[in-house]
Amino acid sequence: MFMKKTFTKAILLTAVMLMTISYTWAQIPAGYYDALRGKKGAELKTAAFNIIKDANVLAYGSGMGYTWWGFYYTDNDNGNVIDRYSNDIRPFNGHGSSVPGTNIEHSFPKSWWGGTEVQAYKDLHHLMPSEKSINGAKGNWSMGKVQKASTDNGCTKVGASNMGFTVWEPNDKWKGDFARVYMYMVTAYQDYTWTNPRGLNSLENNTWPTLKKWAYTMYIEWAKADPVSTIEVDRNNAVYAIQGNRNPFIDFPNLMEYIWGDSINYAFDPAKTATSEHLATKDKPFDSVAYVANLKKTDGGFTPVALSGPEATKVWVNSSQYGWKGTSFIGGKKASESYLYSPEINLMGFTTATLKFSHALNFCTSPASFLSVEVVDGDNHTVLNGIAWPAGNSWEFNESGAIDLTPWAGKKIKIGFHYTSNTSVSPTWEIRDIAVTGTKVISTGINTVSTSSATLDASKPYKVYDLNGRQLPAGYQGKGIVIVRQGQNTWKMIR
Repeated sequence: MFMKKTFTKAILLTAVMLMTISYTWAQIPAGYYDALRGKKGAELKTAAFNIIKDANVLAYGSGMGYTWWGFYYTDNDNGNVIDRYSNDIRPFNGHGSSVPGTNIEHSFPKSWWGGTEVQAYKDLHHLMPSEKSINGAKGNWSMGKVQKASTDNGCTKVGASNMGFTVWEPNDKWKGDFARVYMYMVTAYQDYTWTNPRGLNSLENNTWPTLKKWAYTMYIEWAKADPVSTIEVDRNNAVYAIQGNRNPFIDFPNLMEYIWGDSINYAFDPAKTATSEHLATKDKPFDSVAYVANLKKTDGGFTPVALSGPEATKVWVNSSQYGWKGTSFIGGKKASESYLYSPEINLMGFTTATLKFSHALNFCTSPASFLSVEVVDGDNHTVLNGIAWPAGNSWEFNESGAIDLTPWAGKKIKIGFHYTSNTSVSPTWEIRDIAVTGTKVISTGINTVSTSSATLDASKPYKVYDLNGRQLPAGYQGKGIVIVRQGQNTWKMIR
């Protein structure tokens, strides 16, 4: 927020209300890019690296909490896969299932850093669904201009370049998209070592420029010819909802010029640089991920709490084979009671929420008598209904179905898996993965400029936005037109 005295003096004009101004939802979190302010060139690139380098990536592959589960959010066009490599139309095969004939493509080839399954290997910002045969033809060649194609499916070409090596070239409508992906990758992973000779056709092992001149010159050319689109902005927001990091070259289409282009000698200011936020799909509920974990890869932050029974502290065990396994068969059947609690799940800002998990059950054909899944809201435990339970006589994993958590939207909760047993029935309950998703409205609250005669009371709280609807950080001192929101009133002001 502005300092009260400074803001009051800075108002030159208060525009009431001759016209209605619509604003899109603010997608970039306030202050997210503050560290970029005043930086240029190499310093700017490293500042961006420090902002975006850490991501909560999904596990690689198919299944809940895996890449294909993420693609359902990031690359879904009314139930069909968005494939930037081919013109084929292929429907999704369920949420989390792989699509026949389609690969998970590392648009920025994994072999360039040696193929190890580090964060970059699983980063959705550059993972794309791709028709399998063109994926194979593209291989790990550099992206470039094809002079003579050996493969051309009408969308992607592979063939000889004028630089003496094979390249692949995307369709004109996707060139800017891929250029911005590549600029993201060499920024987010500028500390990686590039080892593959084909990668070294376009990369250098340094923090800046990291790209060879011919490469960044071409990427800038392509990015200008194919500007940021709604589909890119929506995808960036979807990936951010999953991973918690953004592609700054989508958020700020001109950022590339300050790192590699014609503005390299000028300091960057995110508050004064045009954003692409206005391209976000309007009036569309924002599918967001509150929590997701593949419990075979991690313990998910879950905490066992023993309640009763001599072996209750041993009931819940996490392993890479089963996920979390609960059983009181420890040298024989034991009477036990124990909870497995999730970490806190933040549903603030959500209007709907849904829980899904996969689980297996054996040695118990009446699960409702011994097991339950509960929402923990403060001191209150609420047993959830509508769970699809396995038959209870095998190790086969089943989906829980979509369990409505909407009554707890707007709250912070935990999920508790409640296990009980006796000396006759000792169930084995395995929980492999879990996700809480829902609809989240990310809104500035600015839909129109107020027509009331009310005036701003600078002694009371208020929020300040730029003309893209992005909330400005506290202490912002920039000049120009801003939008001020206080209570139900909104003003357009010049400072």
